[in-house]
Amino acid sequence: CNMNNKKVGGINEWIITGIVLFIFLIVIPLLNKLPGEDSWFRVSEFRINLLGKFLAFAILAMGLNLAWGYTGILSLGQGVYFGLGGYCMAMYMLLKVGASGHYGSVLPDFMVWNQITELPWFWKPFNYAWVAIPCVILVPMALAAGFGYLLFRSRVRGVYFAIVSQALALVLAITLVGNQPYTGGTNGLNDFRTIFGFPLRGPDLPKTEFGLYMASVIILFGIYLICRWITRSKLGRVLRAIRDDENRVRFSGYDVANFKIFIFAVAAGMAGISGALFVPQVGIIAPANVGVVPSIEMVLWVAVGGKGTLAGPLLGALIVNYAKTIFSELYPGIWLYFLGALFLCVVVLFPKGAIGIVGQIKNLYSKKPKHTERKKTNIMERTKTEKRSIKEG
Repeated sequence: CNMNNKKVGGINEWIITGIVLFIFLIVIPLLNKLPGEDSWFRVSEFRINLLGKFLAFAILAMGLNLAWGYTGILSLGQGVYFGLGGYCMAMYMLLKVGASGHYGSVLPDFMVWNQITELPWFWKPFNYAWVAIPCVILVPMALAAGFGYLLFRSRVRGVYFAIVSQALALVLAITLVGNQPYTGGTNGLNDFRTIFGFPLRGPDLPKTEFGLYMASVIILFGIYLICRWITRSKLGRVLRAIRDDENRVRFSGYDVANFKIFIFAVAAGMAGISGALFVPQVGIIAPANVGVVPSIEMVLWVAVGGKGTLAGPLLGALIVNYAKTIFSELYPGIWLYFLGALFLCVVVLFPKGAIGIVGQIKNLYSKKPKHTERKKTNIMERTKTEKRSIKEG
C-alpha cells in the first residue's frame, strides 16, 4: 500500500513539474511571440526580462533552502556568494567591451578615470570564458567551504552562525566600495555590450533577453533535479536529521561538520549561478546587490514560499519579487508598506509558507467528514442501545 502511495505521489509530482516546465518553456514564449502588441494575452519583452530575473533569484532560493530548510543552517549572508558569481560574470563581460568603451581603452572605463594604467592581475584570467564560467561556481563554493570549515568545525550554529554570515556580507560590501579603482566602487560593474557574442544593446536586445530567459528556465530545472536528488537520497535523510537533532547525529558516528560544509558550499555554488544569470539580464552588479539587506530578503523568499520543500523557494521568489514589481508600479510612494504587510501575513497566518496553504486547506476539509462520520456512528450506536432497552423493558 505504501509503495502504491509513493508511486502515485511521484507520478503526481512529475506531472506538476511537467506542467510548470511546459508553461515556462512553451506557453510564455508563445504568448510573447504570437499575440499582437495590444493584446491582453501578450507577454511583453519587459515582462520576459523580469521573469528571467525572478527565475535566476529562484535558483539562489533553492540553494538556500538546502542549507536552511533541510539542514538548519540559517545564512544571512547569501548575497556574498550571489555577488561573487555576478562579479565573475561581469568582469568577463566588461573585458569583452575592449576598446569600444567611452575612453577607447582596453581597460574598463572606471579604471581609466581612476588612473589605472594596467589591468590588475586578478582581472586577467577573466578574458577567457573557459575561466569565467567555472569561477562563477567555484569561487563562491571555495569561499563558502573555507568559511564553513572555520565555523562548523568550531560548532558555531544557530543565531551565532547567522550573525557571523551577516557580518561577512557587510565586509564584502565595504570592501567592494572601498576598492573603487579595481571593483567600480558604489557604481559596481555595468555598461556591458555583449554576452558570448550576443548583443546587449540595440534592436537585437529582445532576442538576447529571450535567450537568457530560456537559459534561466533550463538551468532552474536542472537545479531542481539536483535538489530533488539530494533531498531524496541518504544524504538528504542525514541532512534532515542534522536539522532536527544535530547532537544525536554526531553521537551516531557521523561527521556533522563535513555534511554542513558540503551543503553550504553547494548552496553557495547555486547562488553564484544565480548571480551570473542576474548580471546580463539586469545590466549591473554593485555592492547594493550583495550586502546585508539583499541577503535578508533572500531568506524571506524561502520563508514566504515554504522552507523544507522543493517548490516553496521557487514560489516564494516569484511571489515576493513580482509583488515588489506590482506594488512599486501601482503605489510608488508606499509600496514598501504593502510588501511588509505581505511578509507579515504569510509568516503569521501561514508559518509553513505559501506552499503550506494547500496542505492547511486540505487538512481543514479532511477533518470535517471525519468529525461528521463520528457523530453519525455515535447517533447510530445510541439508537441501537435505546431500541435494545425498549425491547428489554
